[in-house]
Amino acid sequence: MSVLAVAAFLALTGWCVALSVIDLRERRLPNALTGPGAVTVLGAAAATGRGTAAVLGALLLAAPYLVIHLVFPAAFGAGDVKLALGLGAAAACGGAQVWVWAALTAPVLTALAGALVRVRAHPARAAPADRAIPHGPAMCLATLGALLLAR
Repeated sequence: MSVLAVAAFLALTGWCVALSVIDLRERRLPNALTGPGAVTVLGAAAATGRGTAAVLGALLLAAPYLVIHLVFPAAFGAGDVKLALGLGAAAACGGAQVWVWAALTAPVLTALAGALVRVRAHPARAAPADRAIPHGPAMCLATLGALLLAR
C-alpha cells in the first residue's frame, strides 16, 4: 500500500471518527463535515483516476438513502443521506466488492446495535421505541472495515 493510500485512509478514518462522535452525542451529522468531506473524497478519487467509480458509488449509495429518508424520515436523517455520498465514493474507490460490503454491512450493524439496546434495557422500563440509534457510526465502520479488509 502506498504512502498516499495510507494517508488517504487515515484522513478518512479521522473524518469518520469525528462524524461518529458527533452523531452519537448529538444524533445529527453536521453539514460542515458531511459536505466538505464528500467533496474531498470525490476530489481525491478524481486525482487518482478513480473519479468515475467514486461518483457512481456516491450516487448509488445516496439514492436509496434519499428515497428511504423521504418516505420514512425517521429511518434515516438527511445527514445520513449526505454522509452516504462521501462514504459511497470512498468505498467505490476500493472496488465493487468493497462498495457492496460497505453498503450491506451498515444497516446490519445499526440493526444489531438496536437489538443490543433493546436486550440490555431494564425489563421494568423498556427502551422507548422512539430512541433512535444513530446510523452514521455504522456507515463509517462498515466502509472503513470493508476498505481495510480489501487490503
